[in-house]
Amino acid sequence: MSEFVLNMPDVGEGVAEAELVEWHVKVGDPVREDTVLAAVMTDKATVEIPSPVAGVVTWLGAEVGDTVAVKAPLVRIEVADGGEEPVSVQDEQSAVEAQTRLPVDEAPEPVSSQAGSLAAPVAEPVSKPLAAPAVRQRAKEAGIDLAQVGGTGPEGRVTHEDLDLVLSSGAHAPATTGLTRRTSVEEIRITGMRRKIAERMALSVSRIPHITYVEEVDVTALEELRATMNGRRKQHQPKLTILPFLMRALVKAVGEQPSMNATFDGDEGVITRYAAVHIGIATQTPAGLAVPVVRHAEARGLWDCAGELARVAEAARDGSAQREELAGSTITISSLGSLGGIVSTPIINHPEVAIIGVNKIATRPVWDGRSQFVPRKVMNLSSSFDHRVIDGWDAATFIQRLRILLETPALLLIED
Repeated sequence: MSEFVLNMPDVGEGVAEAELVEWHVKVGDPVREDTVLAAVMTDKATVEIPSPVAGVVTWLGAEVGDTVAVKAPLVRIEVADGGEEPVSVQDEQSAVEAQTRLPVDEAPEPVSSQAGSLAAPVAEPVSKPLAAPAVRQRAKEAGIDLAQVGGTGPEGRVTHEDLDLVLSSGAHAPATTGLTRRTSVEEIRITGMRRKIAERMALSVSRIPHITYVEEVDVTALEELRATMNGRRKQHQPKLTILPFLMRALVKAVGEQPSMNATFDGDEGVITRYAAVHIGIATQTPAGLAVPVVRHAEARGLWDCAGELARVAEAARDGSAQREELAGSTITISSLGSLGGIVSTPIINHPEVAIIGVNKIATRPVWDGRSQFVPRKVMNLSSSFDHRVIDGWDAATFIQRLRILLETPALLLIED
């Protein structure tokens, strides 16, 4: 037998370390070549680490949540010489026990306590207190535990007289309504995606002075257009939500205000504006918040935006997204769908300078400007900007342009 040491591999793109987010094996487990041993997380992507050899795991070099440097020892595997099948520690122990186990038709000799037996004592079975149904109901309503009442009836049966004695003594628990105090405390270590989210949010808030601007948008015409287009869509076309329309509106709006489609390096004092519009879509996944990216939205129509959005969002949810699909956005949309609330204060996706928050659509009475209130579908845009480089006037101008585009959706269908 020989020992193989697997070091933390280089996961690419100049990453010097990664966080261990999951072990797929434990000490004593047999593994084959290509068995997944662990999962580690880099900046945004999760990478699985397979075993290059067959053998038995004898040592794990880190705990979940630890940061492991590239080339640091991660796993030790005992490799069988001559290509023998790996046998786990548990399997070896089971084999020894099988060889020494008594036949089932032979009763084992009793073990003397003087021989230092460690056999655990057999607990006596707990019997249910004896009581008539009426007594049980009365005890339940009074909050009395029958197991704590000494029964004076036949075979220790609890009687009404026994309950009277308990009630008169005042030693019973007060009647309850099913509400009890909870005193347990649970500590949960933040690891993996949740820790990355926490780090990015803290970085954004600590480095970026946010200004949030909220505007009401009448999306009645847009919703009518969307319903018409969905009703006429072809089988291969995805269903349109409001997001592809907003993506097209963003493309047009940043064309007029390119400073919104940018990142800012506060240390170097450099704003980088992008011709390409790579829109990040804040997406809730089982692992936490992710931001898959629809690249080159400026070159996509409504249906193309919808299809690519559905693809990258699903990849983020099922964990199959590639690293480049979760990075490189130039402006971000944050939407909670039907849970969107009335107003939100979205946090900018550092180092971007703007994020557009979408609140839920609601039907509200709106004055028609002449004689009556009419029902209109309205939603709020709650958007945040980096106040170091975006002035309030520019932020308001940008959102007003988005409002006009969304309220006149035919403009979104005109190719520039």
